[in-house]
Order: sequence, then C-alpha cells, then structure tokens
Amino acid sequence: MLQKVKQYASALRYDFPSSVVVFLVALPLCLGIALGSGAPLFSGIIAGMVGGIVIGALSGSQLSVSGPAAGLTAIVVVAIGKLQVYEAFLLAVVLGGVFQIILGSLKAGILGDYIPSSVIKGMLAAIGLILILKQFPHMVGYDKDYPGDEAFSQTSGDNTFSALFGSLRHLLPGALMIGVVSLALMIVWEKYIAPKARILKLVPGPLVVVLIAVAINETLRSVAPEMVIKESHLVKIPVADSFNGFISFFTFPDFSHILNPVVWTTAITIAIVASLETLLNIEASDDLDPYQRVTPTNRELMAQGAGNMLSGLIGGLPITSVVVRTSANINGGAKTKMSTIFHGILLLLSVAFIPAVLNLIPLSALAAILIFTGYKLAKPSLFLKFYKKGWDQFLPFVLTVAAILLTDLLKGILIGCVVGLFFVIRSNFKSAVLVVSDANKYLFRLRKDVSFLNKPIIKNRLEQVPENSSVLIDATRADFIDKDIVEVIEDFLKHAPLKGITVELKKSHFKEQGFSGNGSKVIAKAKPIVPEKEMAEV
Repeated sequence: MLQKVKQYASALRYDFPSSVVVFLVALPLCLGIALGSGAPLFSGIIAGMVGGIVIGALSGSQLSVSGPAAGLTAIVVVAIGKLQVYEAFLLAVVLGGVFQIILGSLKAGILGDYIPSSVIKGMLAAIGLILILKQFPHMVGYDKDYPGDEAFSQTSGDNTFSALFGSLRHLLPGALMIGVVSLALMIVWEKYIAPKARILKLVPGPLVVVLIAVAINETLRSVAPEMVIKESHLVKIPVADSFNGFISFFTFPDFSHILNPVVWTTAITIAIVASLETLLNIEASDDLDPYQRVTPTNRELMAQGAGNMLSGLIGGLPITSVVVRTSANINGGAKTKMSTIFHGILLLLSVAFIPAVLNLIPLSALAAILIFTGYKLAKPSLFLKFYKKGWDQFLPFVLTVAAILLTDLLKGILIGCVVGLFFVIRSNFKSAVLVVSDANKYLFRLRKDVSFLNKPIIKNRLEQVPENSSVLIDATRADFIDKDIVEVIEDFLKHAPLKGITVELKKSHFKEQGFSGNGSKVIAKAKPIVPEKEMAEV
C-alpha cells in the first residue's frame, strides 16, 4: 500500500497536468452527449464526475477514462422517449449497472481478449479521423450538430461529410480565427515551446490554448464586436444562484417504475452495449499505454457497473470507458489513475464554483484541441505501417476504419472482426498442411489443428500423387485432426496401393487422433490392381 502511495505521489507532476487536459476535453463532450441524448445538460456532467472519481478509483486500469459515451446516445434517446419520465430512465441506468456487476462476476470480461490487434488499431485510427471530421465544423463555428457526436448520420439530417462541406458555407470569422490560432498554438506548444524548458512541460498545452482563446474573444468585444463569438458557440453549463440551486441539478430515480418492462429491456441493453464498448476501449487503452499494462477486464466490468449504479442514482447518464478522453489522458503524459480521478474532481469543482467562467470558453478552441488529439490517433504513418505488414493485417485495419466511419463503433468493430477472422481461417488453412516432394517421394505433414476446411486441399493433393510413388503422411505434430480428414487419409491408404503407391502414416504417440488400428505407424504397400497369379491364369 505504501509503495502505491509513493508511486502515485511521484507521478503527480505528470498526472495533474494531464487531468487538466482531460477535463478540458471532457467538458464539451459531457455537455454535447447530454444534449444529443435529450437529457438534462447536467446529467452529462454528473456522468463525467462519477466516471472520473468513482470508476477511476475502482478500476484496475491506470490510464482509461470513463464518462458518457456517444455510442449510447441513440439508446438513451429511444429509452427516454418510450418511458416519458426521466426518473424512470435513471432507474434503468441503475439496473444496467447491476447487470454489469453480474457480467463481471461471471467472467464475461474475457470477450475483449478475442478482438484482433489490427481491429483495435483500426478503431483508434477511426476515432481519430472522426474527431478531425466531426470537430472541424465546430472549429469554424458551424455548431448545428452537438459536440461529441460520433455517428455517421446526424440528428440534424446531415452526415459526417455533408456537415463538413456545409461548414465551409457557414464560417464564423471569430470562431474561425480562434480555431486556427488554437490549433496552431497546440502544434507549436507541443513541438517547439514545451520541450525548451522542463517547467513548461508541466503546463498543459490545452490550458494555454483555452486561456488565450478566452482572452482573444473578450478582446474582440471592444476591438471588433462584429467578430465576437456569441453565447450559442460557447460552452453552456447550467449556473446555480445558490447551494440549493446546485443541489437541484441532481435527480433521483423513481422506483415506482420497477415493474415497467421497458425499464428492464433498457437496463439490459445499456448493460450489454456499455460493457462491449468498455471492453473495446480497455483493449485500446492498454494498447496505447507506454508501459503496456494489462487491465483486469472482469474487475473493469464491475467497476463500470458500480459507476452506472451511482450515476443513475444521482441523475447521470450511462457511462463507459471512452477512447477520446483516454487518448487525451495518455497524450497528456499521465502515468497513473490519479489523472482520471483528478479530472472528475475538476469537473465537480468547476461546475460548482466557476460555471460562469467556463461559459466563456469558445467551442472552436476545444474543437481544435480535439482535432489535434485526433491527428495523433490517425497519423498517416500508422496506415503506412499496417500496409507494410501485409494484406492480412492491412485489410482488417483499413476496413475497420471505413466501417466505423460509415456506421458506428460497434458495427465497425464487428465488420473488422469478421474480416480478421477470415484472414485467421485463411492463414490456418494454408499452414495446417505442408506438402513437399522430391522426385517420386512425397511428404504430407499435418500441423497443429487440421479442420474440415482443409479437406479439399488434402484430398486433391493426395489424388495428384503419381503412380509408383512413395508417400509419408506425418501426423505426429497435429493436436487436432477433424474426422473428415481422418476419413480422407484412411480412404487413401486403401486405394493408393492400387496405383502402385506405398504410403506410410505416422501417428502421435501421445494423443488419440481418431485413426483406426493400433500402433503409431501404418504402412500400405504398393501392389498391382490384379494379382500376378490371376494375370498368369488370364
């Protein structure tokens, strides 16, 4: 315990600046997702606070950040519409958390380990491209869609690309100027300014960007009022005029709806989708972690369940682990989970004490920060790296990227997994059987697992062996041989001598492989189709 305290204390100089970065990224996303979900704005902030403080403390992940997720907005919108009462929806969130704890106790977290690495990398690259494409309109002042939307088809009627081109026709000079300055400052700060002095590395670039953006907009009020960014393009947090007013932002579930079947179906849907997204994002988080630490996934599901229970009990949206905040956390230099916890505390303190100050922040500045984060996730070098690895890695990667861009996260991952599975089967299909020949001598070596999918190639290659040849079938290294393959080989043992072919079958000494007969060796000697005695009689 003492060692962990020392570890967290020594990492504080990295974790606190990173928590500020995550806080600035999370703030508009929490509000935007709440807006897109048709829920009270403060519900997104509550989910962000619980995701940071509670899940951050309970999780075994050192760098993952949890909060309200764009992938759940469609579920939330439909559920609130069906239930009509927000307090009934909160009950569904609480029950969803209970189901997640049950999933964790049933060891369902192992599902995340079956996602191919190329698909996880594709997911990260896709999220990066989505950030660039989706945040560009906000950077230039076109805020028709809510911040944080990741879906291809938007609630505004646009899609990702039409909104991008539409933003070029609706540029706001003030937002455009602040957005461009913010993006340029992010690049210059990270590449040229921060490396110059050790003390500057402790100052988060996004914080500098936000402060300068606010200063520019406030200066425009007196210098060029026509370019000032209006309130509709600034952060919009509910402001309480008293402590009781702040407490009124929290809402509690109505347990009188416990028998409503819609509440239960919503809870199960939230539990399944939130758990799947969390497992995917945890895999991505571990992949991005410079120390490649491994998160215990079953513990993560139970931590997420506890977080969702608390979030629902006090009025928050459902929570998952989220890639955007996690990648911002890692890029910010975080070393331990204290960064995640601090970002949750910062959300709580800021909305409680300085909401009016936060409402001065231009959305275009925050969009520039997210675009910079997106570029880091989807660098061109990453695509080139996978291309050099070969088509079996590149195709699952690039198709996952395309599928997520054109659909959503879960559908894209499913498509990527199907493509990845195809290449795994293809690879196993090719490597399961080795065939080599020297003159009229043939070796068929069965490796590891030989399934029915290998039946056509084995059958055809055996039948292509010319007459009067010698064949060795080595099955000693095979762990599993499908019964169809056993049948093909035994059939060949019966009819090969009719073509003058001598066959030797070597079986494993250590495992039962399904071949008939005793012993580890079977030899079928060459013999003519008609015995010599009968030929003489003819």
